[in-house]
Amino acid sequence: MDKRLRVLLLLLLLGFNLFYGLGGIPLLDPDEPVYAETAREMIEFSDYLSPRIFNDFWYDKPPMYYWLVAGTFNLFGVSDFAARFPSAFMGMATVIMFYYAVKRLFDEDTGFWAALVLGSSLEFFYLGKAAVTDMTLLFFMTGAILSFLNNKFLLMYVLMGLATVTKGPIGLVFPGAIIFLYFLVSGEWRTMKKMYIPLGVVIYLLVAGPWYYFMYQIHGQIFIDTFFGFHNMTRFTTAEHPDRVLWYYYIPVLLIGLFPWTGMLFDAVKKSITDSSGDSFKNLMFMHIWWIFVFLFFSISKTKLVSYIFPLFPPLAVIIAWNIVRISRERFPKKELPVAVPSLVIFTLLAAVWFFGGQQLPEMAFGATILATITLLLAIGIGAAYLHFKDVLLASWLKVATGILTMIVVFTFMLPTISGRFSVKTASDYYVANCDKQITVHIDKFLRPGFMYYAHVPGIEMKPETTDFSDLFKASGPKYIVVRGLEYRRLVGVDKARLQLIFNENDIYIFKLD
Repeated sequence: MDKRLRVLLLLLLLGFNLFYGLGGIPLLDPDEPVYAETAREMIEFSDYLSPRIFNDFWYDKPPMYYWLVAGTFNLFGVSDFAARFPSAFMGMATVIMFYYAVKRLFDEDTGFWAALVLGSSLEFFYLGKAAVTDMTLLFFMTGAILSFLNNKFLLMYVLMGLATVTKGPIGLVFPGAIIFLYFLVSGEWRTMKKMYIPLGVVIYLLVAGPWYYFMYQIHGQIFIDTFFGFHNMTRFTTAEHPDRVLWYYYIPVLLIGLFPWTGMLFDAVKKSITDSSGDSFKNLMFMHIWWIFVFLFFSISKTKLVSYIFPLFPPLAVIIAWNIVRISRERFPKKELPVAVPSLVIFTLLAAVWFFGGQQLPEMAFGATILATITLLLAIGIGAAYLHFKDVLLASWLKVATGILTMIVVFTFMLPTISGRFSVKTASDYYVANCDKQITVHIDKFLRPGFMYYAHVPGIEMKPETTDFSDLFKASGPKYIVVRGLEYRRLVGVDKARLQLIFNENDIYIFKLD
């Protein structure tokens, strides 16, 4: 296939995968509205240095994604589509950058398939459609690491700086640690002489330093204590979500997030060690160091989120792509049954998960049944490609189709039917149209960012599993209460009859308490 045609195909297939349905559902609580609202307040206050939310300063993350969203808000207007556009755009940029960088390390075929594997995986298109910072971080961090491998060291320092302005010290620590571990394993310390380290430090500080410097000058020690102390150190050492402190938490996240390529992972890892040689072996060894470091780092961390291990998907995509190309050139494909069987098992299991999971949410059952059927049919096709036609490329193209069709069904038939369960938009719209704006609003912490974004009312935060809700019954004066059903049903020891139900939809309530 012509090189230009391959790039065009990547743009069309994976661009569609990222941009389809981008504004089709409201922003999902609590994370997406945080980023959108912070960007909106940047515009409202004409302050692009100090992030705000609820009309007050906050120091959760550096400003890169807020800047990008503010830019698209200015370009397209404030909307859910505009809030998500930077993630989709950076996802597309990541795929194209990834293709060219991996091609230089291996060959044209490996670069092409690495981009396809990465761009059609479940976690990639999920985070590429979300108004969160992870895809932007992935672009800069992956670019920095691949710049090192391609001997573009000055560019590496620039990208590390931009990653640091995207999500903090991790933008420096991760590339630096992975490169150091590679030197430790390979013994190629002489490469350090070529890396222009003194100049690189200057470049990095010039890119990453100004925002941190000016934030300290303006906000002082509270910025240091909150940003570096709580949001970086404390989150690593203290569980923000105690129910997720499980040593194996990221194993299912990885296996599901890598779908439809999960079945190829184990054989690819093995063969990349036993069947590679020369520069390929060296580069694949680096990929193993990369993904293992990320996996272990966040497995040790006390705070765990699905998106945290996203930076390990690029190296795994390279390993899988290398194996696809290797098998396609293999004269004895019968040896590759270890690739076929796991793929068929995983596809069948996931089809069952789609079907039975859909039964738990009746409004999603139709879409889940469609997706289960598609997954089973594609499993049959993939099995035939492996076992009958002995064509790994045909099987791989069917997996690309699986990734894209999964996205279409999810964003057409499934998420729109249940998005109201995970977004406060409908309740916010009702409040704006029907409620007295002079009355104080108390809002469930989980819903507060979305309520602020859609209703432009900061309200007063009620923290889950505290007495915040029940204490309102002791306070005088009328008040609105916006709360999830989970918190309402937990309320005991008060006269619930005093609560006048104003709104109830998708287990989100608005009460008036006189």
